[in-house]
Amino acid sequence: MTHPKPRARDLGLPFRGTPGPNNAITDVAGVHVGFTTLTDAEKGIRTGVTAIIPRGGKIEPKPVWAGQYALNGNGEMTGTHWINDAGYFVGPICITNTHSVGMVHHGATRWMIDTYADYFRDEHAWAMPVVAETYDGVLNDINGQHVTADHAIKALNTAKSGPVDEGSSGGGNGMICYEFKGGTGTASREVKLGGETYTVGALVQANHGIRPWLNILGKPVGEVLNEGRLLGQETGSIIVILGTDAPLSALSLRQVAKRAALGVGRGGSPGGNNSGDIFLAFSTANDRPMPQQDDAVIVRQELNADLLDPFYLAAVEAVEEAVVNAIVAGEDVQTFKPKGQTCKGIDTAALSHLFA
Repeated sequence: MTHPKPRARDLGLPFRGTPGPNNAITDVAGVHVGFTTLTDAEKGIRTGVTAIIPRGGKIEPKPVWAGQYALNGNGEMTGTHWINDAGYFVGPICITNTHSVGMVHHGATRWMIDTYADYFRDEHAWAMPVVAETYDGVLNDINGQHVTADHAIKALNTAKSGPVDEGSSGGGNGMICYEFKGGTGTASREVKLGGETYTVGALVQANHGIRPWLNILGKPVGEVLNEGRLLGQETGSIIVILGTDAPLSALSLRQVAKRAALGVGRGGSPGGNNSGDIFLAFSTANDRPMPQQDDAVIVRQELNADLLDPFYLAAVEAVEEAVVNAIVAGEDVQTFKPKGQTCKGIDTAALSHLFA
């Protein structure tokens, strides 16, 4: 089931910019998203895996041009050392909970070996998937390590284009955002430049912020809707994945990834000390073979960096809206630690009324 609750725009929230047809990261052609969602209330399990495949449906590996930025490093995103050195990665991106990075990395590696079987059989190939995390220990028995490698493989094998399930889906299942139920959110923007129309899409795993900080489109939502608080200080994080079909260099993509911080900041978060605010931007343009199989001289298209302000704005707007989409998709759930409390889904009628 897709979008069981109204999204932020459906509530009348006046976000700026022009979204793609699904207002999702999958509006970037070729990008697939999948989930494995694990919920067992009696055992305290509320977690999962989110999978993003930038070049979905391909049976041969190709570089995905990328740039990475960390606003605050209290978290993990594997593979980023190579992204920072080489300007690309190969394979999928997965997001899960803090104590499941290893198992998800193991599963994503297995998926790469099986999916790109000829390449791994015939070449001295190595797999370095991107796996990121946020902490879900308030709503989930995180120490039970219930996520397995097979759950990562399932999320990757079910990844598809089209609308994306938000809120308590995949890795977002156990996440809290500004002390409301948070999780997975997505949005997109169209950008016109040089006679072409490009797409910038964002997917977030929103698990950050405390209620007094929350600001939505200039409204002090956290001060108005202040009942049912859970936390004395921030204990979560946010992962942002930005994708585009625009031909951007690795340096320009790092600059786009930086703008995710501005999108998160529009919601009110200062990037707290206990928050892992880690961002990745990738481009599916410049479809080329693996470098060791490519020509000695590589010719790639690249947009003029001096003209990229519209892409920066698109990234900021898409991230801002994706976070709100994650919040409005939330529903009431019981806490695991401490037991007996309720993490409330935001009152969408009251939120809508603030913009009436």
